[in-house]
Amino acid sequence: MQRIGYRDAVARQPESLEDGRVAVGRALEALDLGGFIDKAVGFAGIGASYQAAIAGASLMRGRGARAFAYCATDLYDGADAAADALVALSASGQSRETADVMRLRPHLPRLAICRGTDNPLAEMTGLAIGMASGADNGCSSTGYTGTLLAVGLLADRLLGGAPSADWAALPGAVAAVLASAASPAQDAAHRLFRRASIDLVGAGAAFATAGEAALLIREAVRVPASAWDTLNYLHGPMEPQDVRTGLIVFGDGREVRIAQDMAGFGCPAVLITGRTDVVPAEGLTVIPVPGFGNPVADAILQIVAAQMVVGAMQDAAGLTNITFRYRQTDTKLKPWSPTNV
Repeated sequence: MQRIGYRDAVARQPESLEDGRVAVGRALEALDLGGFIDKAVGFAGIGASYQAAIAGASLMRGRGARAFAYCATDLYDGADAAADALVALSASGQSRETADVMRLRPHLPRLAICRGTDNPLAEMTGLAIGMASGADNGCSSTGYTGTLLAVGLLADRLLGGAPSADWAALPGAVAAVLASAASPAQDAAHRLFRRASIDLVGAGAAFATAGEAALLIREAVRVPASAWDTLNYLHGPMEPQDVRTGLIVFGDGREVRIAQDMAGFGCPAVLITGRTDVVPAEGLTVIPVPGFGNPVADAILQIVAAQMVVGAMQDAAGLTNITFRYRQTDTKLKPWSPTNV
């Protein structure tokens, strides 16, 4: 993978998503997915890929299928995964933990979704989809949205056959968000600058968006951030929020009132929503994004808006295009070759 700057990676997502739509579509046409049809599917990943797993499982369950999301280490004990088939998510295809749990379950149908198919995870599972997301930064911009796109297209194939028309319209919608969200993203970054910690809130696939955005803030801005399910957030987690902290909320329902209430309590708040009737207020920035009514397509648009906020926060903190301070040497497998698999 070619590594590029954070903002460059965010900006190229219309291109990367169109490339991915074509590549994933071709891969799905060529794969025999009989082992996954009408089965309980477990999506497994770690880091950003775990958030994509949450979105994928939420989408499948919302369409009446049985599906589960696993942080890969949840399956380390070798116990029954409750799933009949597993989808391994890893943009690099080198995530050691995800490979470990796939290795423990050779008796189950297994499919890898990665940036390409020449990697250890794809070799191990036998079935693989290369999402062709291309150049990216260390915080996984194109890799994350590309994984979501591939998961959505896979779900269409497993549940209905034909891909939704939403995917063809998605790159253009992302380009529109990149243009329309530029100014409110700057305003949001100004509100959130120098907050001691930031909470992120959403439900369903938007809970995955909250998790990924929290990870981005930790990685790119070096600020403590945590993700919460919308209704769970009402049961105590919001209590420490005040002028010292910040909030980003994703959604159109109870999320709107959470953002408005917290802004009224003095906590700087940002609402990323498909609603057009919510107006900015004292302490509240509103970033409208279009909605498809497709949870995963909507999650892509929401995370793109959040990526822009994070980019503006990174610039304000003097951390533009930083790299990770803490590199771990035991989380990645060697790149695939016939001699080291």
